[in-house]
Amino acid sequence: MTRRISEQDVLEMDRNDPMLRFRKEFCIPAETIYMDGNSLGLQCRGAASNIEAVIRDWRDRGIGGWLDGSPPWFSMSETLGEQTAPLVGAAPGEVVATGTTTLNIHALTASFFSPRPGRDRILADELNFPTDLYALAGQLRLRGLDPDQHLVRVRSRDGRTLDEEDIIAAMTDDIALVFLPSVLFTSGQLLDIPRLTAAARERGIPIGFDCSHSAGAVPHRLHEWDVDFAVWCSYKYLNGGPGSPAFLFVHQRHHGVHRPLLAGWFGFVKERQFDMLPDFSPQPDAGGWQISSPGVLGAAAVTGAVKVSLDAGIQAIRERSLRLTDLLMRLVDDRLARPPYAFAVANPREATRRGGHVALVRATESLRIAAALRARGMIPDFRPPDTIRIAPVALYNTAHEVYRVVEALREIVDNREFAGFSSTPGAIT
Repeated sequence: MTRRISEQDVLEMDRNDPMLRFRKEFCIPAETIYMDGNSLGLQCRGAASNIEAVIRDWRDRGIGGWLDGSPPWFSMSETLGEQTAPLVGAAPGEVVATGTTTLNIHALTASFFSPRPGRDRILADELNFPTDLYALAGQLRLRGLDPDQHLVRVRSRDGRTLDEEDIIAAMTDDIALVFLPSVLFTSGQLLDIPRLTAAARERGIPIGFDCSHSAGAVPHRLHEWDVDFAVWCSYKYLNGGPGSPAFLFVHQRHHGVHRPLLAGWFGFVKERQFDMLPDFSPQPDAGGWQISSPGVLGAAAVTGAVKVSLDAGIQAIRERSLRLTDLLMRLVDDRLARPPYAFAVANPREATRRGGHVALVRATESLRIAAALRARGMIPDFRPPDTIRIAPVALYNTAHEVYRVVEALREIVDNREFAGFSSTPGAIT
């Protein structure tokens, strides 16, 4: 029989963990165990100092900051894209920091969705984050197509996960574009991106991914896997701050072939952008899909935060993330699986099949239990109807924090602490 994990065991794990040196780079809220980095990462000290540097440049240089700032604002989006590319396995020129995730879905779908008679449908899935589905439906309507007929959503067999066989089977001759999440936002399932990409390539269908729930937590090889395009945010595992700029990836084989259709002046050839020419001439790489001027303060924050991820290394981040989520699942199985606790792990167990968070489900009172956990200063989030998402982030959470969260869940149920909280969801859960 496997020995029960003790508090001393997890303290020893922390004492021997070299990755914990990165914890000091983050501002940990006082009296808080923060397990919501899959929704909004904590503030990084480097992000704050970079914002202060931009503020100084703005104060001291004014408009001169565009070319003489540290770094120059004019090329900040491209520079940040190049810096971040190793985290997702991209080649030079394939990544740019720009816009927001949803805007980038619109921009890339506009270019890669080319419907024609008999091949005019988009393949997605029913478990995708809603904004992705809204954007895809909007792109269909712009082309006079009915989303009820032309947006195909792969069904889940269990309501929580997707089977790649079902996705591939849905790649029929009438599909003109595939767009999927890398990690399902509720259950945390990691899809097999290379397999799905290869299947789409065999059928001549462009395929893109929303990597918002994996970028910065899971290594990718987007260039090697031959993914056509991808998007992701920077405020989750990349710790760029609320509303910070998103990223987009366009494989280099599409550079100069697919034209950016949601054109904007910051996608213009850099050397001639201020010639103010009436006809759009896009940058010859992913930078061509930029639309508007960058949000320099937000980009500065991401630049500082990404440096920590690069220093740690994405493979080391992934290995520690798996250790922490494995610890969490083992503790739940040992302490919380049986009545009266009755928690179950809803994400896949295999390391190759899960992202950076653990999805805990309970048939009753999940919403109020999550609220009681927050009242103790332990921050998860809740996704309806019954999922408490807990994300022990590799760069700043400890094994002891994981242990304490599990013990808190046990005590909340034992003492019925959840009874003092509303069963009505708040505006943000």
